[in-house]
Amino acid sequence: MPKASGPLVVALLYDQLCTFEFGIVTEIFGLSRPEMGDGWYRFASCAVDDGPLRAHGGIVVQASDSAALIDEADLIVVPGWSSADAPVSDALCTRLRAAHARGARLASICSGAFVLAATGLLDGGVAVTHWRYADTMRRRFPAITVDDAALYRIHGNIFTSAGSAAGIDLLIEIVRQDFGATAANSVARRLVMPAHRSGGQAQFLERPVRVRERTEIAPLLDQIRTELSGRWTIARMAQACRMSNRTFVRRFVEATGMPPGEWLTLERLEAAKTLLRERSGSLDDIANTVGLGNAYGLRHHFRQRVGISPSEYRTRFMAEGHA
Repeated sequence: MPKASGPLVVALLYDQLCTFEFGIVTEIFGLSRPEMGDGWYRFASCAVDDGPLRAHGGIVVQASDSAALIDEADLIVVPGWSSADAPVSDALCTRLRAAHARGARLASICSGAFVLAATGLLDGGVAVTHWRYADTMRRRFPAITVDDAALYRIHGNIFTSAGSAAGIDLLIEIVRQDFGATAANSVARRLVMPAHRSGGQAQFLERPVRVRERTEIAPLLDQIRTELSGRWTIARMAQACRMSNRTFVRRFVEATGMPPGEWLTLERLEAAKTLLRERSGSLDDIANTVGLGNAYGLRHHFRQRVGISPSEYRTRFMAEGHA
């Protein structure tokens, strides 16, 4: 066991372990981060099945501790589960309920939500799992409201997240709650990912990968990103590419996976997020800078696309020192 003084995070190991999900937990809570001080997380794994434990990818894993460590944990993470229909032992459910009763937090990634659901602790609440498991969860646990769109949801001291990479967003959110935005941003930078996806965002990619990397549209996209406050009509964009409006729209969708107007709105929102995190200017100024008009327009698009207001986003994700 590490000798740090911070919260004890315990990841559950089981047969047919989801390797990626376990790797997420280890990466965020299990790495040495001396820059965070002595109060950073302690991390351990515990086996909830008899060994040897097989993991996806043809490897065998061995836990550092037994299931008894659950009784000491401050945060217990279920990194996926062997399948949505796999049983959860009464012994594990009893341990998790006892941990919750003494104030420990419980978190799941992807199909791990089925373990938390089996405890009964999510009854009457809202939970998230991978969208392809949502109907199965509704059928097996009718007392739970299943959100098949959000990245993660929080029900008291219980955290559930959607498929795989959404677990990173959830765990970074837990870091933010425990240590603040600066620490969360630091962890995210080390993972080479943004630290600001809120739980209410959709599980599906907002900005699809381009179908064609080399395209006559690319120079225009770069130009727009440097002039987001400009008036970018279809006609203006088509003229810049020397195409008819109809040809331009078709080529644009082929290159980006979405219509020009939708792409432009998402680019403006991404720029607004950066300004909200890094500056203390008014909402009107930020909206004008990114081409969303005024504070009303900014709030409208944030509510529609992000699920929270710009002010709430700033409060949650602005790094200390910028406020």
